[in-house]
Amino acid sequence: MKKERRAYFEAPFGTDRVTQKYTWVLWIILFLIYVLSVSGAMADETEFVLEDVVVTGHAVIEGNEVNRLGSQVTVVTEDQIMDLNAQDLTSALRRVPGVVISRHNPIGSFGGGEGGAVFIRGHGSSRPGSEIQTLIDGIPKFVSVWTHPLMDVLNVDILESMDVYKGAQPVLFGNMAFGAIDIKTKRKKDPGFSTTFHAGYGSFDTLRGSIEHAGKLDRFDYYLLGGYRSSDGHRENADGELKDLFGRLGYEISNEWDIGLTFIQTDNWADDPGPADKSTPSDGRFDTVDSFTVATISNRYDWGHGYIKAYRDRGDIDWVDQEGTQGLDTLTDYQNYGLKARETLTLWEGGEILTGVDLDYISGEVEFLDPSGSDMKFPKETFRILSYYAALSQLFGTKEGFYALPSAGVRYMDHNTYDNEMGPQAGLILGYRDTEFHASYSRGINYPGIYARVQDEVFMPGDNKWSEIAAEKLDHFEVGIVHGFDEFNRIDLTLFYDDGRDRIVVSPPPPFPPILSNLGEYRMKGVEGSVMLAPISDLTFFAGFTYLDVDPQDLPYSPKWTFSSGINYLLFSDFKISIDTLYVDEQYVTSRARQKGTINVDRVDSYFLLNARISYDCILPYRDLECQIYLAGENLTDTDYEQKKGYPMPGISAIVGIDIKF
Repeated sequence: MKKERRAYFEAPFGTDRVTQKYTWVLWIILFLIYVLSVSGAMADETEFVLEDVVVTGHAVIEGNEVNRLGSQVTVVTEDQIMDLNAQDLTSALRRVPGVVISRHNPIGSFGGGEGGAVFIRGHGSSRPGSEIQTLIDGIPKFVSVWTHPLMDVLNVDILESMDVYKGAQPVLFGNMAFGAIDIKTKRKKDPGFSTTFHAGYGSFDTLRGSIEHAGKLDRFDYYLLGGYRSSDGHRENADGELKDLFGRLGYEISNEWDIGLTFIQTDNWADDPGPADKSTPSDGRFDTVDSFTVATISNRYDWGHGYIKAYRDRGDIDWVDQEGTQGLDTLTDYQNYGLKARETLTLWEGGEILTGVDLDYISGEVEFLDPSGSDMKFPKETFRILSYYAALSQLFGTKEGFYALPSAGVRYMDHNTYDNEMGPQAGLILGYRDTEFHASYSRGINYPGIYARVQDEVFMPGDNKWSEIAAEKLDHFEVGIVHGFDEFNRIDLTLFYDDGRDRIVVSPPPPFPPILSNLGEYRMKGVEGSVMLAPISDLTFFAGFTYLDVDPQDLPYSPKWTFSSGINYLLFSDFKISIDTLYVDEQYVTSRARQKGTINVDRVDSYFLLNARISYDCILPYRDLECQIYLAGENLTDTDYEQKKGYPMPGISAIVGIDIKF
């Protein structure tokens, strides 16, 4: 008997997909009418403070920063998300230098693998498992059993900004952080109220709708958001649907202390269209439901700042109707929860001590429902990781002249099943005024996930030694130079080298049985650069590139060259034109299996994409509402390309929409 799917979002006027799609649009409109009436009543008593509108901002990314540990961080904000017309996290990141994506549907990610995934300088392609960590407000978010991120539960509607770390980050993030993407959620910071309504319709019957309402009264603030996206897809069974709710409540207890509660719920599905030549059948439907809650108490004093966070992430994955396995259903339940405490101390001039402790529980179970009756079940398993970390940095000199900023830190991880590990990290920043040199070293640690025991108990015969394997390790080296002319004019160049070892693979017989072993090794080296220019006040330009040299040569999602560029141009004060381009060299694809001697033969050709968005800002006569009307187009050169072998991506497509703010 199939498990009955748990649903957070029920459409009250029908259960078929078409009815649900337009029902959700109707609900958004009704909610908009409600908020208008409430805000109208509030307007009689409360002075509205409209946030400043950024007319022309940075193109593609907000910029590259170097943190106190000497690591380069790429920042992407909500403004870039809008300019890129990004409908999800993968499309928001695909122009970031060093980042490669894979997908096969316009809306919805299938399986968290090549059907919808993000890879950072070649990391992130292992399945089961992954090497990069995705986080929301510093809390890790991934499916525990298979240990990889799910793109659809990381909705861009909630994003205020995100930080992309392209090297190992043991001190800040701990386990599974050969790279990291940390999403910072929205919060109302200024007194008053604001409401924004977004709607759009485009190619392939693509619908987008969302509404967000926020307020701040004295010490209390809140942010509420609901969003919907769907598409029929560019070919049969390339459809998908995303639904999300977000809320944040905050209260300032005093000038030094405040508390907050964040909750996020998502309900998504995506179908697999299968290869265009029908050489293999469809993998069915990938259905995810996720509920994420974080409670925070934070402090800020002259001598330091910090927080304590308690979190819980509960979700279901229903991978159903897998035609390639005669209709097998894989039903995964996962739950991650724990506590995180961090304090940053600034006890003397120029010095900083970062210290903290993390307690993470990783829990899940999975059922395999076989139509032939050979059902299998893996019972609930829970891993626990207790981490302690600290880092010390000291600024010598002043940034108005010569300065030096050395740093050193370490994280100690105590695992309840596997050996304890240490992840050291060190950095050095040397600068003179607007020119800065940075160098860093870090060792990333990636523990085996619950998948190792699943393989032992469900898929492989005999004693497979799952509990005797060690954590995967990565030694990351990075040096770079940055010169900033001002906020909008900047150039940087970074060289990096990664040495990965102890990758977990299956050693097949002989002798019997097959066992899990730490045999995999790989190396990556490369160079990355970018330039940001604003030759005139109404024009900004970005260009970036990454060169990768990998060993072995068939590592997936590691193209030798990638280039991206973007332009934002303000025309006649009201019209804004955003253009971006992307070139990705030919590359091997398909997630790298944990099998000794695996050779990747799936390869896709290079491709070039041109996208553009034009918007017009205006004031509606009713209550002087701020309004933006836009038209966005993707793949304007109608390029034939694939990100997964045999899965053609959409040709020219467009979406027209409106954003209203009041």
